[in-house]
This record gives sequence, structure tokens and C-alpha cells, in this order.
Amino acid sequence: MVVPHSYVVALFLTILTMTCWGSWANVVKMVKGWRFELLYFDYALGILLTSAVAGLTFGSMGNYGRPFFSDLGAAGWRNLAFGFLGGVVYNLSNILVVGAMAIAGLGVAFPIGVGLALVVGVIWNYFVNPQGNPTLLFSGVALVVAAIVLDGIAYRVHTLARSPGDSPPGAGQKQRIKKGILLSIIGGVLMGMFFPLVEIGKTGPGGLGPYAIGFVFAVGVFLSTFVFNAYFLRKPVEGPPLKYRDYFRGSSFEHAAGVLGGVIWEIGTLSSFVAASAPRELQVGPAISYALGQGSTMVGAFWGVVIWKEFAGGSPLVSRLIALMFVLFVAGLAVVSIAPLFAR
Repeated sequence: MVVPHSYVVALFLTILTMTCWGSWANVVKMVKGWRFELLYFDYALGILLTSAVAGLTFGSMGNYGRPFFSDLGAAGWRNLAFGFLGGVVYNLSNILVVGAMAIAGLGVAFPIGVGLALVVGVIWNYFVNPQGNPTLLFSGVALVVAAIVLDGIAYRVHTLARSPGDSPPGAGQKQRIKKGILLSIIGGVLMGMFFPLVEIGKTGPGGLGPYAIGFVFAVGVFLSTFVFNAYFLRKPVEGPPLKYRDYFRGSSFEHAAGVLGGVIWEIGTLSSFVAASAPRELQVGPAISYALGQGSTMVGAFWGVVIWKEFAGGSPLVSRLIALMFVLFVAGLAVVSIAPLFAR
């Protein structure tokens, strides 16, 4: 398999991860009017195809580790199960976050959903394998939580704002706000749980390499999409119920956009797996890789706030809340990232 043979390449892969994870969801904004439940079938297909192509090419070349098919053949059932389960858990979490994105936008779903994933991941990993300075670690988590709260407040203030003469916001509008934030919270908590499952799949005598675990993970995502979407098509987060046949009414552009989203996300995921599988002396340190990976939250928020203008026309209060949210988020990531350097 092909893995980085220089620190610079490994560092580049972590930056690529951050960029892809924070950018793939733009396809949801590109195809307004095409329901995310239908787009998600193509998204899952894009993930599966990318993982297969990567395994058959980069995963089958080079002299490091086992080739792709040999790696899959030598895997233990426990490792395969955890890799598959990681894909299932991620998929459910992501469907909920994308649903929140359809209601509330990138600028809300990413900071709340992915931010909570950071919080859950830090706490879980610390209690499973205590590393780093706990004071710095949990101080950083507290800053991220504060940023999440501010983002939720900004969204509520912006959504409920009205011009003179407008009627007061009704119960439906308030319910929409609650639903967008609630979906982000539930999806974020679940998203913080999938990565430890994948890591278990990579450990032990039957542990999988980065390309093989990426493929098993992608199979979990693809197959579980049909299970989860069977529910969300009938009980959508917003809008009338859908049927499977509605998928075939989409245009070529809408289907291609969904596949593109899956390709972008999986490139970022495989980059993370591969960077962590470089020879130990060339790996990007945990502090840097963790900070850069979670930087996808700010990439996603940047797209939503700056490019898609999701808070355009907001009051000065909303602008200040969003600016403070960015500051707290970056500060929290920085504090979490340096915690391993000051371990007691």
C-alpha cells in the first residue's frame, strides 16, 4: 500500500482531511430543491466507489504493509465488525446533521454537530486512554461548548428577528429552530462515537490497514443508508413524505452532486487513515493532527457564514455572536491540541 514517506506529505494529508470534511456539504446547498434524503443515496455511493478505487490503486501498490485484498483476507471478524459498525454509526449521525443543515444551514449544523463530536470524542478518548493535561483538555472542551451555545443563540436570534410591521414568529417557526438545533445535537453526539470504533478495527493481529478499513467502513455506510432512509423517506425531518421512486426523478446534475459530495468526504477520511499509518517517525503528531482534523468545523462554518451568507441581514448582535463563536472555537481547538504537550 502507499503511505506517506515524508513528514510534509503526512501533514498535507491532515490538511486535506480538514478541507474535505468541512467542504463536502456544499453540494447540499448547490442542489436546492433536491431533498437531502434522495441526495444521500448518491452520497453513500460516492463514498463506496471512492474507497474501492483507492483500495484497488493506492492500496494495492507499494511495498509497505499488505496489499488491499491480502489485508481484507487476513482481517479478523472482530475487526471487520467494528469497521462496519463505525460506518453505520457515522451514517446515522451524518444523516441527522445533514437534516439539520437542510433546516438551519451549514453555519449552524457544523459548529453544533461537529463541535459536539469533538467534545464527545475528547471525553471518550480521555477516559479510555488518559493522555494529555486534563486541565487544558477540558478547558478547551469548555471553550468549544461555549462556542456551540453562542452559535445556537445566534441562529435563534437571527431566525426570530423581524422587521417593523411583520407579524410575530409563530409556533411553527419556533419549532423549526428547535428541530434544527436538536438534530445537530443528536447527530453530533453520535458522530463523536464512530472514530473509536474504527480505531478498534485497526488494532490487534487481525487489524486492517487504512485502505481496507476505509472500504469496510464505506460498506457500512452504503448498506445502512437503505435502512435509515427507509425511515426518513416516510418520516422526513421537513417536507412531505417521499418514495424510493422519487430518486429517479432527479436530474443528472443532482445525482452527480450527491456522488461528488461522497467522493470529497471519503478522500478526506482516507487521507486521515493513511496519514495515521505512516512510519511512526514520519507521522504527524497527535496534537497537530487532532487540531487540523477538527478544524473542519470552522471550514464548514466559514462556507455557511461567509460564502452562502446564511446570516446575511442579521442584526449587529448576531454578527458579534458569530464572530465570538469563531474566536472561542479556534481557542478551544488550540487548547485541546496543546494538551498532550503538557501531560503530567
